Amino acid sequence: MAKPNKKGPTKTVDIYCANCKTPLFKYRKGGKGALIKCFIERIIQDHTTKPCVCPQCDKSFARETMVRGAPAYKMIGGKVTFK
Repeated sequence: MAKPNKKGPTKTVDIYCANCKTPLFKYRKGGKGALIKCFIERIIQDHTTKPCVCPQCDKSFARETMVRGAPAYKMIGGKVTFK
């Protein structure tokens, strides 16, 4: 399968922890659907200290995985929100 486009979309979204509303990422998201995965190369700002763990409440919100040959975070349902 093809790798995701490195430059990617121009629309950015802010991703927050659903539990404590702490900002986690600023991300270039494509499409208008739900947030299922975040390609690491599309993350503009990373506010986390440990990967996939909220810095405020220490709860895990995603899992590290490979999607189409690129490293990504696969979001756990209901753990994050975005605007």
